[in-house]
Amino acid sequence: MNTGRVHSWDLSTGVDGPGTRFVLFLSGCPLRCLYCANPDTWHMRDGQEMTVDAVMAEIEKYRTFITAAGGGVTITGGEPLLQPAFTAEVFHRCKELGLHTTLDTSGFLGSRATDDLLADTNPVLLDIKAFDVAYRSLTGAGLAPTLTFATRLSRHGVPVRIRYVLVPGRTDDESAIDGLAAFVAGLGNVECVDVLPFHKLGAAKYEALDIPFPLRDTPTPSPDLVDRVRGQFRDHGVRAF
Repeated sequence: MNTGRVHSWDLSTGVDGPGTRFVLFLSGCPLRCLYCANPDTWHMRDGQEMTVDAVMAEIEKYRTFITAAGGGVTITGGEPLLQPAFTAEVFHRCKELGLHTTLDTSGFLGSRATDDLLADTNPVLLDIKAFDVAYRSLTGAGLAPTLTFATRLSRHGVPVRIRYVLVPGRTDDESAIDGLAAFVAGLGNVECVDVLPFHKLGAAKYEALDIPFPLRDTPTPSPDLVDRVRGQFRDHGVRAF
C-alpha cells in the first residue's frame, strides 16, 4: 500500500478546478518560488504519513457533497509529482468512484508522471512561473522541464489550464509574456490562462517559520497591468482571466 506525506486537506470552490473540491496538499517541493504562499509545505518531513486508504476515507466523507456541487478532487502541494506513485493511486481510486480529478503542478518533475497518472487526470493546472531567464531567479530551477511536460500533455491531449503569477518587476516583461502566449497558443490543449496577481497572504507563515519573505517590499500589480497581461494572451488567441 502506497503511503504519502500529507500536509493538509481542505474544501475550495472555483480556485483549484471546477466546482467545489476536496483539495489534498502534499508535503515537499523542489522549487523555492520567491512568492510562494505556502512555505510550510516545502519539506516532506513536515507532513504526516498517510496511506491511500486513509486519504480515501477522508474524501469519502465529502463525496456526495462535492459530486452534487460539480466538483471533485485536486492534489496540490508542495509538489504532488514529488510523490508520483501516491498521487497516481489516489487519482486512480478517485476515478473508480467517478470523481473528477485535477493535478496542480509546476511541471518541473513532469517526467515522473506516468501515462497512467495522466490518463486519470483532467485537467492539469500547470504553473508556468516565467518564460525567460527570470524563471531561475524566481524559482531556483530551470524552465526546460516544465516546457517539456507541457508539450507532452499536448501530445497526449490532456486538458490544461495555465497559471501565471504576475509579479511587478519580475514576471511582467512584455516580450517574455508574448513568448509564453505564443508557446501556449501552439499547444492546442490549453483551455485558458489564469493570470494571478501577486499577493502577500502568505507573509504571516514566513514570520511564523522565522523565514524572510523575499518579496515583502514588492507591490501587488495594478489593475491596468493585470489587464495588459491578460490582453497579451488574448492577442494570441488564448482565453485569459
